[in-house]
Amino acid sequence: MIDSLRDALQQSPDNLPLRILLAENLLQAKMFAEAEIEYRIVLEKDPGNIKARRGLAKSYFEQGKYSIAIVVLEELSDSEKDMELMVIHAKSLMRNEERGKAMNIYRSVLALNPGFKDDELDSLRTSNSSSGSVEQQLQDIENGFQEVERPRINFDDVGGMSKVKEEINIKIIQPLQYPDLYKAYGKKIGGGILLYGPPGCGKTHLARATAGQIKAGFISIGIHDVLDMWQGNSEKHLHAIFESARRQAPCVIFFDEIDALGSSRTDLRNSSAKMVINQFLSELDGVQSSNDGLLVLGATNAPWQLDTAFRRPGRFDRIIFVQPPDNESRESILRIMLKEKPAKDIDYATLAKSTAEFSGADLHGMVDIAIENKLRESFKAGIPQPLSTKDLLNAARQVKPSTREWFNAARNYALYANESGLYDEILEYLKLKK
Repeated sequence: MIDSLRDALQQSPDNLPLRILLAENLLQAKMFAEAEIEYRIVLEKDPGNIKARRGLAKSYFEQGKYSIAIVVLEELSDSEKDMELMVIHAKSLMRNEERGKAMNIYRSVLALNPGFKDDELDSLRTSNSSSGSVEQQLQDIENGFQEVERPRINFDDVGGMSKVKEEINIKIIQPLQYPDLYKAYGKKIGGGILLYGPPGCGKTHLARATAGQIKAGFISIGIHDVLDMWQGNSEKHLHAIFESARRQAPCVIFFDEIDALGSSRTDLRNSSAKMVINQFLSELDGVQSSNDGLLVLGATNAPWQLDTAFRRPGRFDRIIFVQPPDNESRESILRIMLKEKPAKDIDYATLAKSTAEFSGADLHGMVDIAIENKLRESFKAGIPQPLSTKDLLNAARQVKPSTREWFNAARNYALYANESGLYDEILEYLKLKK
């Protein structure tokens, strides 16, 4: 069948349905690299072809190109209706060490099909929740955070974001450098900062670099570390996490996708979910223990879903918009990404101008595509071939900015639900603020 389709395409190379049929047969035959090539040819001629995009995501996943698969899947607006794509998306995120995001998609899969089973994704469920005493479970959780991460990266490893770094410097770094001065004014060391913006713009990377900058411990928390099927355990998990961080202050706790834990209580019907939020707020306030030297960073792509109580002074009292990297920042990010890679005479300024609206994840996907294309040349030559500006520009044409969809949603909130002025920075970025 494959040979026949290839023969037919030689006679009719612009027949896109025929080329898609070939690609689908290549996928079934587990010839994933060849399928990828065919899907990409279709997309060069018809960039909006959904069938080709879906097939391309599958071929990337099967080849282990998880970061690029994630970028493609995030651009597919109807992927949340496709069980197969949702499973691929969740597994790609999980294998890319983004368990919090994977858990969210896995929950959506279970909502569509409660009987769904998958050995790999089932590991996202809270383990050991039905065995052993509650006290033993909580002790296991707390012990799991005894050895906190000590990041080796700092702000030098984060491209751009000068405004965000300055905010963090004032809130976190200077208090640690001048503790006596802050105490003289009655200011505590630590507090909460909420980072929001489109996905893939470096919120997690920045949080880890913040801990490295101040040589503090770092604990990264996803919803799978907190939520438990047994009522009352989720609140105890939260308390155990905060207590572990307090013992090792200065320490940074980073909550990824914090809106999943702190959704607006007015939208919640489940009383247990409200109890989790109340416990979270209590821990932030330091009702039973001192939070001095404890920094809580939260990241969300949907700040409008977060309960307003989190934004009160003393909790997340600094709310920072992490926008897509600007021209200068993209150039800086690309220099960091290509620093250890074989490259020659890269025109970073041209690349930065050609990647407008790209997130950091989009730039990473672009570099991955360029490297994979170059590897094919290197296999033939027998030696590594250096990346060129042309290679990266060609790769950039295969990636569409993943930030556009987020701004389409954010624009509505910024225009029509912005009484407090929280989203003024979004309006400024979109040049909609008068």
